[in-house]
Amino acid sequence: MTDDQTVREMSCYGHPIPPTPNMDRIASDGTRFTNCFTTNALCAPARATVLTGCFSHIHGIRGNSELADAVEELDPTIPTFPELLQDAGYQTGLVGKYHIRQEPRGFDHWCIHPGQGEYFDPIFIENGKEVRKKGYATDITTDLALDFLRKADNTRPFCLVYQFKAPHRPFTPAPRHADLFDDLEIPEPATFNDEYATRPIAEAAEDMRFEISIAGDYDDIPADLDPQARKKWIYQRFMKDRCRNIAGVDENLGRVLDFLDDHDLAENTLILYTSDHGYFLGEHGWYDKRFMYEPAIRIPLVARYPAGAISGHVAEQPVMNIDFAPTILDFAGAPIPDSWQGESLRPLLEGKAPSNWRKTTYYAYYENSWELAGKGDDAMAEPYKYFTPHRIGPHRGVRTDRYKLIEYYGEGDYWELFDLQFDPDELNNLYENDGYKIVISDLKQELQNLRRQYADLPD
Repeated sequence: MTDDQTVREMSCYGHPIPPTPNMDRIASDGTRFTNCFTTNALCAPARATVLTGCFSHIHGIRGNSELADAVEELDPTIPTFPELLQDAGYQTGLVGKYHIRQEPRGFDHWCIHPGQGEYFDPIFIENGKEVRKKGYATDITTDLALDFLRKADNTRPFCLVYQFKAPHRPFTPAPRHADLFDDLEIPEPATFNDEYATRPIAEAAEDMRFEISIAGDYDDIPADLDPQARKKWIYQRFMKDRCRNIAGVDENLGRVLDFLDDHDLAENTLILYTSDHGYFLGEHGWYDKRFMYEPAIRIPLVARYPAGAISGHVAEQPVMNIDFAPTILDFAGAPIPDSWQGESLRPLLEGKAPSNWRKTTYYAYYENSWELAGKGDDAMAEPYKYFTPHRIGPHRGVRTDRYKLIEYYGEGDYWELFDLQFDPDELNNLYENDGYKIVISDLKQELQNLRRQYADLPD
C-alpha cells in the first residue's frame, strides 16, 4: 500500500508518467480493477477499513483528529485480518506506514513509522521500541520487507503488510531521482482553473488550492511570476516530485517481486497492491483528498494469484476497500467474520463475477462532525468557514455507474448530483435541475438503503 497514490500515477491504468513497470507486472499477471473506491478518503480511517473489512462508523476511526480530549480507537472487538490469519497458523509482519495511533494488532513482527514518518533517516517503532534507521524511507521499508521474508519459517504460510510513506507530502524523492522527469512538461487537468460555479462548498475549500496553501513547501518559486504562472510553476514541481516518489516505490516493489520469483514463492502468493485513498493532482485547482469527488475516492487496485486466478484480466465491477480483508481470508481458507461488511473479490479475480454483484458504492466522510459544537448558530449556518486546514464538512453519498449523489449534512440541506456520463469531471451540480427529479428520488432511496445495509443510521 502507498499513501495518496492515484490511478493517474500507474502506467497500467493508461498514464505513462511515471512509468511503473513493477506495478504493471502485478496487473499483467493478474487483475486490474478499474472501479475501486475508498469508503472514507482519509488516511487513518481508510487503513482501519482495510484491516477490518468495515466502514469507519463500525471500526471506530472516523478521522485523523482527536475527538475533544479523547483519541479515536480501533474497536478491539472488531477482528483484523492479521489476527485471524495468526489464528489460522500464519506468521504475520507489518513494515512501513501504519498511521493508526494504537499499537498494531495481530502481527508477530512490526516496524512502523510513528505518525506520518520522515523520508530521510527516519525513526521507526520496532515491536514497541524506537529506533532510527539511516537512509531513505522507501528503500528502508523494502529492506524491512525483505528481511521479514528471508527470516520467515518456510514450513508455515506468511502474510506481509508492506506499506510506503510515499508519495505523501512533502513529496521528497530519493537523491538518485532528484532530476528525474526534469525535461518533461506534465499536462494540467481540464479542471485546473475550475471556477466552482455550481458548487459553493468546493469554492469555500480555498486552503486546498495550489496558489494559496502548498506554495509554502517551495522556497525557490521565482519571484517575478504572475499569479497564474506561479500556480503553473507549483503544479509542475508538485507533479514531478510525486512522480519521482512513485518511481522509488516501483523500483523497490520490483525488489520484492524479484525475491518472490527467485525463491519460488510467486506462484502461491496472493498480492494486493493499492493505496489508502486517491488525491487531487490539480483537478479543481486542488491537492489533497476528502471530497467525494472521483480523484479522491478512486484508488488503484491490482492483484495477482498465479496458482488460482486468471491473468491479464480487467474487472470493471464496483469494489471498495472493505472488500480487501474478506478477499485475503478467502484465499487463505480462513472463516470470514459475520461482522465484516465487505465481499471477497476472489470470484472477480477468477473471472467468475456473480450476477448479483453490487451495483452501487457508499461513501461516508466524518471528520469535523464534532468540531462545530459550541460555536453558535453562525457556525451551523456556514460551518465550512470554521474548519481547520484541509478539511471539509461531514458528507456521505452513493455512486452508481452513471450518477453520484452527495449529501453534505454538515451544511444543512445541501446536495450535489453529477451525471458522470456527460460530466466526468464533476463540474455541473444538477441537484436543482427539474429534469433529474426521478433520478434524485431513486438515488436518495438507494442512499438510505445503503445506510441501512451498512448500519450507518442513527440509533
